[in-house]
Amino acid sequence: MADTVLFLEYPKCSTCQKAKKWLDAQGVTYTARDIVTDNPTADELRQWHERSGLPLKRFFNTSGILYREMELSKKLPDLSEEEQYALLATNGMLVKRPLLVTAATAIPGFKEAAWEEALGR
Repeated sequence: MADTVLFLEYPKCSTCQKAKKWLDAQGVTYTARDIVTDNPTADELRQWHERSGLPLKRFFNTSGILYREMELSKKLPDLSEEEQYALLATNGMLVKRPLLVTAATAIPGFKEAAWEEALGR
């Protein structure tokens, strides 16, 4: 597979560690990126969201402490897409992880079947 696969992770996240092991076991060549130290930009998030075909809310880490502290479940419905991208770009901990990005799609969260399909496994 010639496409570059981008794997966004928070290294301390157990699901991210599990996903990384899975990628390695599948022999997938990828670029790992720490979602906190190298937070996605609003432009990257916009591209990935468009590629994913998913609702933008799926890119938010809704179970995260920061999401709850900021009471985003109440605020998100009132924000435009641009405001949501800008908000996600402020802190990697707001972004659902791990995030698998390929030339064709972007998948927030680790769902083995979806990843297998995206990677043509």
